[in-house]
Amino acid sequence: METAEKTITSLEALCINTVRVLAADAVQKADSGHPGTAMALAPLGYLLWSKIMNYNPQDPNWPNRDRFILSAGHACMLQYSYLYLTGYDLTLNDIKKFRQLHSKTPGHPEYGLLDGIEATTGPLGQGFANGVGMGIAQKWLADRYNKPGFDLFDYSIYVICSDGDIMEGISSEAASVAGNLQLGNLIYIYDDNHITIEGNTAITFNEDVGARFQAYGWHVQVLPDGNDLGAMEDALKKAKAETGKPSLIKLRTHIAYGSPNKVDSASAHGSPLGEDEVRLVKKFFGFDPDQSFVVPENVISFYRTAGKAGIEKEKLWNNLFNQYREKYPVEANEFVSTSNGKLPSGWKEKIPVFSGSEKMATRKASGKVLNAIADQIPFLIGGSADLSPSTDTILNKYESFSAENRDGRNFHFGIREHSMGAILNGIALTKGFIPYGATFLIFSDYMRPPMRLAAISKIKPIYVFTHDSIGLGEDGTTHQPIEQLAGLRSVPNMTVIRPADANETAQAWRVALEHNGGPVAIVLTRQGLPIIDQEKYSKATGLEKGAYILSDSEKDPEVILIGTGSEVNLLLKAQEKLKDKSVQARVVSMPSWELFEKQDAAYKELVFPKKIRKRLSVEAASTFGWLKYTTEDGKSLGINRFGESAPGEEIFKEFGFTVENIVSLVEYL
Repeated sequence: METAEKTITSLEALCINTVRVLAADAVQKADSGHPGTAMALAPLGYLLWSKIMNYNPQDPNWPNRDRFILSAGHACMLQYSYLYLTGYDLTLNDIKKFRQLHSKTPGHPEYGLLDGIEATTGPLGQGFANGVGMGIAQKWLADRYNKPGFDLFDYSIYVICSDGDIMEGISSEAASVAGNLQLGNLIYIYDDNHITIEGNTAITFNEDVGARFQAYGWHVQVLPDGNDLGAMEDALKKAKAETGKPSLIKLRTHIAYGSPNKVDSASAHGSPLGEDEVRLVKKFFGFDPDQSFVVPENVISFYRTAGKAGIEKEKLWNNLFNQYREKYPVEANEFVSTSNGKLPSGWKEKIPVFSGSEKMATRKASGKVLNAIADQIPFLIGGSADLSPSTDTILNKYESFSAENRDGRNFHFGIREHSMGAILNGIALTKGFIPYGATFLIFSDYMRPPMRLAAISKIKPIYVFTHDSIGLGEDGTTHQPIEQLAGLRSVPNMTVIRPADANETAQAWRVALEHNGGPVAIVLTRQGLPIIDQEKYSKATGLEKGAYILSDSEKDPEVILIGTGSEVNLLLKAQEKLKDKSVQARVVSMPSWELFEKQDAAYKELVFPKKIRKRLSVEAASTFGWLKYTTEDGKSLGINRFGESAPGEEIFKEFGFTVENIVSLVEYL
């Protein structure tokens, strides 16, 4: 504590220390939170919001603003303080409601709840990888729209990350991607405070982080003092000037700086300092210990002036964009329209309609749909976790995004599902983009944290999950998804679609692209499936309602057969067999529970009349959740154990997914 400011000697020090005391007060009032990191990083925050970043509180969505992500989301009082001080739509009263019901200031930052929050963070490492996605999006925008004399998109992405972020495996995945892509627009500040919940980081963590990031291809600077404003400002400017590599500034700080008894202690990480200690903090920084939530007039005036500087910066950018619009009207109008969430005209007419007697895997159909519509929707970009040949997600006419080629639309995430999910979120958080990412359904488990955050944030990455059942065959139990569909369906705001054939797959893409309010998972087969006759049966456009009567009985139905994906074709065959036995069966294709639940009561009654309680669901996955649709008088044919290693047709037979077994089950209803 020898270097601490024991008295207020300048406006600069007062501006910094006000944030430290504000953080301590807010956490103490809430009796919950993480005061220490916000106190330690207040000098860095001062520099970012008063001298370094381009932003405008009056227009938080200004397209060329710098992005700021607090990956160390537990330190959110740092961000809330600066958003309030610089003039965002946040009051001191909101700060006082920190962590309280229905406040704008929850315990970790949440996108959409408060202007200035660019990403929902909390689970450590997620914000780190979100920043990589935002960096990709900026490079893509710049390549598409920037012209000589018109640098429309030259913003940077600033990320504060903690020891915990650096430890989580996702940061290694994402850092490797960023280094490979040479994302020089990334400026990450690693808060090296040596403290986690259990104590000093040395108990588990003694690697050379700087050397590790240099090995990833990052530009690394090491600063020994988190209070040295001059050194930090110089390092931030050097990072900005380094355009060929992502930058990491390893900043040594002291958690709870200014707290005589809790500085450099684990207790300052996740708990209030305590009333007595907060009083000591205030005394240390020259504040009145008997007053709380004090923001001196000259401090608020200083920060509001800093915030207003962004108004002029945006005016200059708007003037530049207006000149750009005159010279490049097509590009300008495309950007405006796309960033407002509008899809270009004509794309739906390009969606293919499939016919013929040859079987087609729904993953193959998905690839054909993607390539049919790619020209019409330029912001539809994506790739896979090293599985593009297997997931059919390559856009054939387009190149790959790389360090040398920023306009590529095919992305190679490597064998990194976890970071792929979070990078997709970062791209999706940049207005206009519709990113997709593909892997096998079984590996969706590796993506659960970023998928959950996408659902919380109500943003729309599209997940293409192939190899959707035991039908993938010989790879065996480790690769055969059983519980994954039930798990995905359990996520609020997640829309899961498992199409029955090529035409339902085409409609799944239409619905996914038009959907708003959360991510969409399209679940596809490896094995070939018959193409359902669009003339003989109901058209696949019924998919948009989640469930529809694919084939009805000639007379009033006695039983309803409900299926998804590859099992629907079995139901159509079983319906014919039951007809021969004078059993009237209705076949309902139910590709999406979530879409069906959005329909009105009349439609639900039309598909599933309450009086018909004999129902059988057939899905090659866990039966969890099907009772809602089968009723207690019905049954579910599914799989509630792990699979086997054998050819797909043999496994389906082994688990009872045959026409004969379906007919038998119906007869015993």
